Amino acid sequence: MTACGQNTASNQTVPAGGTSVSVETKAPNSAYKPAFTGQTRIGSVKTTTPYDHKVLTEALKSPWGITSLPDGRLLITEREGTMRLVTPAGQVSEPITGLPAVNSGGQGGLLGVRVDPDFATSRVVYWVFSEPLSDGNLTAVAKGKLSTDEKKIENPTVIYRATPAYKGTLHYGGRILVGQDGNLIISTGERSDLVTRPQAQSLNSGLGKVIRITKDGQPAPGNPFAGQARPELYSYGHRNVQGLAVHPVTGDIWEGEFGPRGGDEINRIQPGKNYGWPTITYGIEYSGEKVGAGIQQKEGLEQPVYYWDPVVSPSGMTFYSSDAIPEWKNNLFVGALSGMHIVRLVIENNKVVGEERLIADQLQRFRDITQGNDGALYAITDQGRLYRIFKK
Repeated sequence: MTACGQNTASNQTVPAGGTSVSVETKAPNSAYKPAFTGQTRIGSVKTTTPYDHKVLTEALKSPWGITSLPDGRLLITEREGTMRLVTPAGQVSEPITGLPAVNSGGQGGLLGVRVDPDFATSRVVYWVFSEPLSDGNLTAVAKGKLSTDEKKIENPTVIYRATPAYKGTLHYGGRILVGQDGNLIISTGERSDLVTRPQAQSLNSGLGKVIRITKDGQPAPGNPFAGQARPELYSYGHRNVQGLAVHPVTGDIWEGEFGPRGGDEINRIQPGKNYGWPTITYGIEYSGEKVGAGIQQKEGLEQPVYYWDPVVSPSGMTFYSSDAIPEWKNNLFVGALSGMHIVRLVIENNKVVGEERLIADQLQRFRDITQGNDGALYAITDQGRLYRIFKK
């Protein structure tokens, strides 16, 4: 199938450089059928603009979150509880101190990070972490100021806690965005275990949610559940959301979340909507059993824009907004952990119309990705690397 032809397998127009053949060659875990054409295994695309990648450093220790500073440097979190500044040349700072204690066991630790849009003057940093409490651990959000000498966070303050706490160390979610309206968007997980899983469906729980709060941690004005028990909730029915991104044109919030065996999802988040977990899913239990009733569709529950089976384990993600590589404009880039590549998704009219796997030969677990001020993509891996991906 040539560029601009019709993809007969998905009834989608194939983007330039695309084919009707999916990048996925492995058999799915289940015989579940998608709800609509193109919801999974879309035709592959291939970047035609010459690009390259470079490892800037391998000195990071379990990095988890990455964000750009106004001067082009990168602020990176490490799971055990430290932040570091890294220059575009790969020079890594000493650990930034002063942060609250984290529980770095399991999937916890120091997680997502963003700086205030006026960071150049305010020096305010926001971050997410797994907070150890007497009755368990939870996903918490904090803010503080980076000191003038850049060695510590001053006046760290926890502004939000996704209660209830739970004595487990899995599925914290942990991403954070500053939305176009200036409010904070946070993701949480449902803490994995069967006993906590139903809380993803509960509007009285902070687990398994996308949350929208002010910079002081209050429920953001205009939230869909204002006046209810948890007015900070924005959407619900999520399993473990480790990807959040704002579409540069529409301003829509997009998220990526892990399925169990199969059923990794990309969703466009609409306020007040229920995204189905654990009632509907395209995944199965790790044991091979069905999840719940084993259904994939139900009235009133949102379908994912796209899903993977088998999983790629989608973690941090970003939309590309630079003109440096025009064919990437408004594409979604997702770090894949078990997939060990960077996913490129071509999105048109809120549908995925093409998929590409970038730098899969590196055999790295890509944990997060962001766009730098220079139009390059910067990605961190569990193994401690920082990559720059750029136009040749």
